[in-house]
Amino acid sequence: MLKEKILSRSNGILLYGITPPKKTHTCEEIEAISSLHVERLNALKIDGVVLYDIQDEKERTTQERPFPFIETLDSYYYAQKYLQKLNKPVIIYKAVGKYSQDEFKSWLKDSIGKTSYSVFVGAASSGQKVNTSIQEAYTLKREINNGLILGGIAIPERHSIKHDEHVRIFSKIDSGCEFFISQAVYNLKAAKKLIDDYANYALEKNRQTKPIIFTLTPCGSVKTLEFMKWLGINIPEYLEQKLINSEDILHESVELVLDIFKNLYMYGKQKGVAVGCNVESVAVRKAEIEASISLVEDIRKIIEEN
Repeated sequence: MLKEKILSRSNGILLYGITPPKKTHTCEEIEAISSLHVERLNALKIDGVVLYDIQDEKERTTQERPFPFIETLDSYYYAQKYLQKLNKPVIIYKAVGKYSQDEFKSWLKDSIGKTSYSVFVGAASSGQKVNTSIQEAYTLKREINNGLILGGIAIPERHSIKHDEHVRIFSKIDSGCEFFISQAVYNLKAAKKLIDDYANYALEKNRQTKPIIFTLTPCGSVKTLEFMKWLGINIPEYLEQKLINSEDILHESVELVLDIFKNLYMYGKQKGVAVGCNVESVAVRKAEIEASISLVEDIRKIIEEN
């Protein structure tokens, strides 16, 4: 079970991430989308499903968003109302700044007594107005539902700039985080450097590391590539040009991320850091979604063979 794998710090946790339907959909459309989600996810050999909580993030960058932002259904509401036939554990992302403390407390109370999973996400930028801070969310979780299995965000690209992501991770562990999920990784060097510093800091401070679940996503078009860059996914220039100039950008991207995961998985084992994988498709194009589904099977084979 996912809980045991997380708490025992197991290698090879395998997840699949989805976004709830947009609020602009009709009830009939949401029913159809949720049925497709359940059918697709139940067929996958994965440990759990990540259900994202989308923020606008317009304060994070001055660059124009390649695709317009449309608000989605609340992740917890979508899971409870529409994913009841899903036979996988669901990890609910919570962009905590969106919620008043009363709303946040109500959700925590509703999760008491259940095996529940969540990842708390802080503000997208220092200038973003928030109703509940990430530290307030951690405190409320401890006070109301400390049994909630909590995860945090890890950003290898930020580590390349600030060189302190491993310290941030241990601060989140002190706040109750048992696992970490990264944003989509295309920069292998940055991710390996994070593993290095995370493992070395743990040895230096006599601390236990927690699993890091690296997110992978296929890229099926230049438009998707632009969106990924807007989201903050760091793609080294040589890889960006390799994708743009390839005859089949989708196939090329899948080969790239498979190689990245295999490197990270083996490197983590050498360093004593449990590494897992979260597969997603940032695009809604059928070809890219199907590629992400196939990617799950390829990742699972890597885990089983190693």
